[in-house]
Amino acid sequence: MAGSREMQTEKPFFMREHWQYDPQARPRPRADAHLGFNTRALHAGFHPLQDVDKFRSFVPPIVQSMTYPYECFDKIPNPVYGRTKTPTASVLEERLAALEGGEAALTAASGSQALFELLFTLVRPGDNVVTSLHVFGEGYKQATTIFPERCGVTFRFVQDPADPRSWDREIDGRTRMVWVETPSNPCLFVTDVAAVAEVAHARGVPLLVDNTTATAALQRPMELGADVVLLSITKFLSGNATILGGAIVGPEALIEDVRWNTTEFIGAIMQPHDAWLALQYLETLSLRMERHSANAQRIAEFLAAHPRVVRVNYPGLPDHAQRALAERQMKAGGGLLSFVVPHGMAGAARVMDSFKLIIHAVTFGTSRTICMHPPTITHEHLTREERAAAGIDDGLIRLSVGLEDAEDVIADLEQALG
Repeated sequence: MAGSREMQTEKPFFMREHWQYDPQARPRPRADAHLGFNTRALHAGFHPLQDVDKFRSFVPPIVQSMTYPYECFDKIPNPVYGRTKTPTASVLEERLAALEGGEAALTAASGSQALFELLFTLVRPGDNVVTSLHVFGEGYKQATTIFPERCGVTFRFVQDPADPRSWDREIDGRTRMVWVETPSNPCLFVTDVAAVAEVAHARGVPLLVDNTTATAALQRPMELGADVVLLSITKFLSGNATILGGAIVGPEALIEDVRWNTTEFIGAIMQPHDAWLALQYLETLSLRMERHSANAQRIAEFLAAHPRVVRVNYPGLPDHAQRALAERQMKAGGGLLSFVVPHGMAGAARVMDSFKLIIHAVTFGTSRTICMHPPTITHEHLTREERAAAGIDDGLIRLSVGLEDAEDVIADLEQALG
């Protein structure tokens, strides 16, 4: 036909095969691996001079567009549509991958959404995932109700997460992933990432580690053997309760499988403005985590010595059951802790209602110190027996330690406990 043109025959970038896990594969070395953590937090994904032709800006711009023009009929732009990928989020994804040491990253509307998309991509009816009760409450809800009831996928909870053999006993031929959260929210249980990775890999199963509470500033799960990292950007990564976002970091083939075979059709992405804000916040992540950790250590020590506190959960305390392990796989204890007061829920309510400086709110990882009651708001779906097994006492108060002067937070705790 006159005027016809030959169409390209190679497979387009958005047609992706499903990822196949290879237990022998390790992440490809990153070109920026020689740079320090703080340098990567400032430069990964965007450099004012290297990207001058693209943006001509000192700061990564917000590209507030949901569609992207074709250069010609058979040259599909990447990104092509905002439901899957945007230029601003792509910079953030490259930066998160650089900080965690992974090949690639995918951002999502929240940490819970990131977990859902990863699971929805990997598992099929009849499959199972092995995890423990030491996971965030929304993840537990996905594991016990949403995926079993709606997708025919079961979740197996190990009896003794401190024992690698307990993890091994739950893995079988239909296990598609092992999922660890460390340190856990809200009881700060520390799981041996290297030991669980060894067990999972020996059975040909990938390991997912939720690194939300520690962040890459304090803990590098991939260096310990994890295959995939889950993040809630909402928490310490952003650090001030202004945005929602989540991410997974892992092999490029897996990330693009999730992006083009799940996100493309679900469309719950992290919006450009939120991604842009997260890029700004990441520039101070290392400094903030040092201060969060230092403050939390002082406050945990104060609470541990207080006569009206039954128990304190913080990996920096000498009586923490996994203190030695925490010292091996973390640079510091982080900014999250929890403590138990007498008289159960009534005792917790009395203390929390007495705070004058500390704010009662549902999140953690903020610049201001906040408290929350896990049994009634984040882990209410667990049975009483499961909460007991996970150490979630009715008198448990979760404390996300902020960046204030530690003595002011301690004074507020003192008057409230009194």
